[in-house]
Amino acid sequence: MGFACGIVGLPNVGKSTLFNALSATQQAEAANYPFCTIEPNIGVVSVADPRVDELARVIKPKKIVPTTLQFVDIAGLVRGASKGEGLGNQFLANIREVDAIAHVVRCFEDENVVHVEGRINPASDIATIDTELGLKDLEQVEKRGLKAQKAMKGPEAKTEKPIFDVCQKLLKALNDGMPVRSLTLDDDERLIVRDLQLLTSKKVFYVANVAEKQLADAAAGKDAHVNALKAVAAREGAPVVVISAAAEAEISTLDKAEQPEFLASLGLDEPGLNKVVRTGYDLLGLITYFTAGETEVRAWTIKRGTKAPQAAGVIHTDFEKGFIKAEIIWWEDLVKLGSEAACRAAAKLSIEGKDYVMRDGDTVHFRFNV
Repeated sequence: MGFACGIVGLPNVGKSTLFNALSATQQAEAANYPFCTIEPNIGVVSVADPRVDELARVIKPKKIVPTTLQFVDIAGLVRGASKGEGLGNQFLANIREVDAIAHVVRCFEDENVVHVEGRINPASDIATIDTELGLKDLEQVEKRGLKAQKAMKGPEAKTEKPIFDVCQKLLKALNDGMPVRSLTLDDDERLIVRDLQLLTSKKVFYVANVAEKQLADAAAGKDAHVNALKAVAAREGAPVVVISAAAEAEISTLDKAEQPEFLASLGLDEPGLNKVVRTGYDLLGLITYFTAGETEVRAWTIKRGTKAPQAAGVIHTDFEKGFIKAEIIWWEDLVKLGSEAACRAAAKLSIEGKDYVMRDGDTVHFRFNV
């Protein structure tokens, strides 16, 4: 699994339409009324990677296994959601364990699609969602802080005091309207925050959902709604992906051969899914390495900076425990030369040990002994 991403936003901003485009399952209902999504939708999406296709072209494996992402689409959040308004509150638990949050913001005008607040205002919409997530975190931190305070009177005082101190720090930030992710924390504090699974501790990127006719202006920096969203994101240092969820839903239904012409008609060179995936990968510091043989060509996702033994452990824990060495070939060299034997003969295969840091695009064969 590459990463799990929660999709949040107000009702009728295009979350479920985006989910359908991403997963191409059409399992999430999309309609013009608030709270259309009653149950959280979970989709596992294969990640398109042209490098996998290129490797498969020369290796000719029996099967190709791409890496995958999980998307969790919950009911739209409204003002008061943290206190039970609407339906989103009951599903916030579904995104506590995700790695990142894709915040979908409506940037399109359409009188036939109602807006719960009666107007298009990206900055205000973002503030509403941030407030509700922050209030939910505040509730959880208050509870954990009180528990720690009571436990400090007993034998668990030594372990509970650091938790109490962190909770006090978090309470101040949340009461000041600051998301937890904006705080400077040391390693011990980060571990405590991780265990709390706070919503505002998640890394966030924004998805500006526009109409097809807005794509050109948005790309040229001339769309007022998109620019308003980008201004908010810039203050947070958060990435923004501009897509038309409606167009993406249509693209996802086309055969691959038909997609380039349709994309060209929209002034695009690739589906928005690719941009969403890349943004998520960059945000979380993820990279992909490959294993390639006659049985299969497979993509694996790891954190940037992962060393060879830990990368091997993603395949199987025994690989990490009994790691001996990693035989590394750069994916382009394998494609150009056509085989591992040819790469070895051309000195394009390196033998690496336990301290080797994996690169995005390495093709590897792990040697291990258990």
